[in-house]
Amino acid sequence: MEERTLIERLARHLAVDDPDQWHARVADAASILAIIKDPDPAMREAGDQAQWRAMINAALRERWVVATHPGGDHAEPGTDEEGEFSLHPHEVTRDRADWYHVHDRQEKSS
Repeated sequence: MEERTLIERLARHLAVDDPDQWHARVADAASILAIIKDPDPAMREAGDQAQWRAMINAALRERWVVATHPGGDHAEPGTDEEGEFSLHPHEVTRDRADWYHVHDRQEKSS
């Protein structure tokens, strides 16, 4: 059984009407993950918020692996979700999760 990343599974789910075009839905999947990064009150009560955010950040970093396929997400690391503007070079390191508003240093990968 092939193990797919969460972001790929979401993109494939979003492309249910046109399964061959799932790469075109990677940006949408990343947007959904970015939205759920901050847990709601029930989620905060149920578990560790820092662990949840770290897990979502790990899933978001996988975007760049999935997005490298032909026909995939065209946003480049260091740009906003739509690729419309670049972030300041001091704000973006080699950690591709930087532009996803990772606030705590411990959440960022080494």
